[in-house]
Amino acid sequence: MRDENQTSSSDFTLVGLFSSSRTSLVSFSSLCVIFVLTLAENALLILLICSDSRLHSPMYFLLSHLSLMEILHVSNIVPKMVSNFLSGTRTISFAGCGFQVFLSLTLLGGECLLLAAMSYDRYVAICHPLRYATFMSDRVSVLLAAGAWLVCTLNSTVHTAYALHFPFCHSRAIDHFCWNSQARVVASICLRRNPEKRPLLPV
Repeated sequence: MRDENQTSSSDFTLVGLFSSSRTSLVSFSSLCVIFVLTLAENALLILLICSDSRLHSPMYFLLSHLSLMEILHVSNIVPKMVSNFLSGTRTISFAGCGFQVFLSLTLLGGECLLLAAMSYDRYVAICHPLRYATFMSDRVSVLLAAGAWLVCTLNSTVHTAYALHFPFCHSRAIDHFCWNSQARVVASICLRRNPEKRPLLPV
């Protein structure tokens, strides 16, 4: 029974990035300002792309998805960090850990694929301008964006499920402000039946 994963009823402690010092308070305030600016800038960019018909092109369509991913990514980490700092609890549930890992892997991978798609769009526009409408039609741009979301969601699901199915029996204090680093997952994993064998988590 001790080999069972019992972390679902226990919380992890995020040691965090900030302490109670004045310097940490200034850094925390700066982070909050940057967070609000990031949300506002990306939301404004999406609004402009949607409202201006001149921006209804494959490049700006992909850019709007990139902005959406950026909003979701910062919202995945910063609000929890702010909540922990203000409340002083600094804890996160096992479900919250899994959600942070899943969403972070999904969005980081999705951003990379969208940047690759945007690079392809510029390549076609420069090297094949007369065939741009064929190679980068609305249907193609939708497929590129949908493919980025789908591939990264599937990839993140596999990695997250693989990482979290192990028992966790080491220290539950995570020396970080979030729980989306696989290095910290490995640091908490314990395989008592095969202590010499560590799990290899794909990057």
